[in-house]
Amino acid sequence: MKKSFAFLFLLLPILLQAQWNFNEGDLQTIAGMERDAHAGALKPLPAERAGGFDVKWYGCRWNIDPAVRAISGSVTTFFTALDPSLDTLWLDLTQELTVDSVTRQGRKTTWNHASGILMVPLPVPVPLNSSDSITVYYHGIPSDNGFGSFVRDEHNGVPVIWTLSEPYGAADWWPCKNDLTDKADSLDIFISTPAGYRAAANGILVSETPSGSGVICHWKHRYPIAAYLVCLAVTNYSRYTQQVVYGQDTLDVLNYVYPEDSLNVATQLWVVDPMIRLFDSLFGIYPFQLEKYGHVQFGWGGGMEHQTMTFLGSFGFEIVAHELAHQWFGDMITCGSWTDIWLNEGFATYLSGICYEYLIPSLWQRFREVRVEGIITQPGGSVYCPDTTDVGRIFDGRLSYAKGAMILHQLRWIMGDQAFFTALNSYLSDGALAYGFARTDQLKAHLENACGQGLDWYFDDWFTGEGYPSYQVGWSQRADTVLFMLGQTQSHPSVSFFEMKVPIRFWNASRDTIIRVMNTYHGQSFTAIIPFTVDSVKVDPEYQLISGNNTVSAVAEPVVYCELDVFPNPATDRITFRFGVAPECGLDRILVYDHEGRLMDEIRPARYTNYAELDTRHYSPGLYLYVIPQQESRVSGKFMIAR
Repeated sequence: MKKSFAFLFLLLPILLQAQWNFNEGDLQTIAGMERDAHAGALKPLPAERAGGFDVKWYGCRWNIDPAVRAISGSVTTFFTALDPSLDTLWLDLTQELTVDSVTRQGRKTTWNHASGILMVPLPVPVPLNSSDSITVYYHGIPSDNGFGSFVRDEHNGVPVIWTLSEPYGAADWWPCKNDLTDKADSLDIFISTPAGYRAAANGILVSETPSGSGVICHWKHRYPIAAYLVCLAVTNYSRYTQQVVYGQDTLDVLNYVYPEDSLNVATQLWVVDPMIRLFDSLFGIYPFQLEKYGHVQFGWGGGMEHQTMTFLGSFGFEIVAHELAHQWFGDMITCGSWTDIWLNEGFATYLSGICYEYLIPSLWQRFREVRVEGIITQPGGSVYCPDTTDVGRIFDGRLSYAKGAMILHQLRWIMGDQAFFTALNSYLSDGALAYGFARTDQLKAHLENACGQGLDWYFDDWFTGEGYPSYQVGWSQRADTVLFMLGQTQSHPSVSFFEMKVPIRFWNASRDTIIRVMNTYHGQSFTAIIPFTVDSVKVDPEYQLISGNNTVSAVAEPVVYCELDVFPNPATDRITFRFGVAPECGLDRILVYDHEGRLMDEIRPARYTNYAELDTRHYSPGLYLYVIPQQESRVSGKFMIAR
């Protein structure tokens, strides 16, 4: 539920509007840069490999000289056995890196490094729930494939090295358990670098200790973290700290920026203060409150939500909001499969929209309008990501980002603010998900619990299904009564009908009103009392919905009111179709299809009746489609057989 927050003075939106305008290309820039940045890291892991252990801690000691594109050092993995007798440990590590040795309990042990997997036999197996550790010593030049997860670049003639590992690239530069099943409980990073450089990483900066002609930077992180969110960046950074104070809490925001850009960046990053306060009021305290939040400037145009330390290549309003939002949605709760990447990117996109809603409200509708316009440029496409080997599909700005954001907004539109925000807070505080991984069904369960209804119908159409609806409105007015029929066509055959609460605006030069109706079938008729003469009508005038190519037409004669009830639904042995005015509607037959499109039945209602019954005793449990052809349109819908 939304809370009030005293910091939102009337002056704040004015100040923000003066500095930032809505840039229609921001989301495509964010998604495109992230897609390109992740392209080099896209090396899907083997489908079958050994498991059986839980990572508790990584101890990383790395030698980084920004003048040389290379890495050397060691990584200690402290783990607990999940198998009754764990006899082999595996870690992901690219073949381009050379393993020098592996130790267990201080003694060298055997290992095998092939096909991107480092296998370490354990001659003395580790018993169930017992702990052990190994240390991998290695060196090399991480693969360079155009974008990469380990990059050497320059700024103002000064070398810089930075990492970006999502989705599969962590193993390009360090040995780790690189999957979406296990987060390390904690992390220590020691980076040795020549004098004159600073190293940024996750967590709290514990120390910067002189060592010979260089310095060792120690970063400590004590929250669960996925391997792809571990990061480092090294150059001659300027460093400054912002403090965000809200309620009884104070949060340090630590910024590492290029010296030549430090003054300009500071004039932009102040906006993170009201954003953090806003997200705290809506979603709870910043998830890594005991440590810090931070920004690191790097040489890519987009951003990357490394846990507690976002990397940014630009500092616009939307990208700062997007990457901050990931600390709740993506870092604290991480998608449990790349098929569910929208749980990261759809949420971050929507929360950047919420920043417009609260902080620059004049741009909130424009945000939704541009998202919808981008979604409907193509007729198909599911928010569910079926191909996790295709980086362009994972980080598809139209689907994972924009459509993912708008299906969240539609849920809010359907459920109402109180139930919607209650569901998200319940999701974030779920002990089985917080600081772990989640799948779409787990989010859906929290949404259903908050709104008190099943949402299979919604997720089947809008998450799994493809495309969007186009609405057709025919309307007429007699005195103060407006009659209108709402038709619908679908851009993709995967969805037979999109059920949705549809807003329709009726207006003239001096007055207007918006009528909201629940559209459950094609050709559905409605009446509304409107105490003024209507001369204009528009579907979804405020862009609450994903729809496109909508049409409106005034008709000379009143639209016939043809209400249709289908009950019981779900059904067991029999289902009834009841019409409002069957003869006028031309409802002379009903066609029933199974989920594979096979015709099951053709029903012809008796003359002068307004109902028909279907015997479903021979139907298997499942979802069925009914179609009622009419002279100029067709009514369609779904019913369920459940036993």
